[in-house]
Amino acid sequence: METNFEFRKQIMDYHIGPDVIKYCYQCSRCADNCPVTEVSMDFYDPDKGYNPRKNILLALLGYKDLLLEADDLTIWGCTVCDTCDEVCPQNIELTEIFTFLKNQSIALGKGPDYLYSQAKTVFENAKAIPSQPAIERRREQLGLPSIVTPDINEVQTLLKNIGITKKLK
Repeated sequence: METNFEFRKQIMDYHIGPDVIKYCYQCSRCADNCPVTEVSMDFYDPDKGYNPRKNILLALLGYKDLLLEADDLTIWGCTVCDTCDEVCPQNIELTEIFTFLKNQSIALGKGPDYLYSQAKTVFENAKAIPSQPAIERRREQLGLPSIVTPDINEVQTLLKNIGITKKLK
């Protein structure tokens, strides 16, 4: 386990606000209030499940490899609900740091497979869930208007302009 000081500096500088206190004293309020931790944590084996407290400690200590080489749940478990941000007494912007970690993971090509397949679906269909004939029939039966078909070329142009094609596997 080696401290990556450049990674640590990036984490420390990633906060949005300039006056944010950047030190976690491990009070565990983030983990105690995290809905993902509640359903995924194995209290008999604390190394299993999603734990924002552990992640923030590893990030602030600069342990890049431990975070980015771990299983998908380690950093991808965060749903960005902002609960941890709201309860943190040190005002650490945890979700911002977790977003940074997710971006680092994608930059290294280590994102979870489901994320790439979902991004590919959006790229190909301009929506996360392609239209289904059964849904259209049900909407018609309920008297709902047809779903407007998105402009796939427009969405693909936007995604290409932000470089999504370079990140898709």
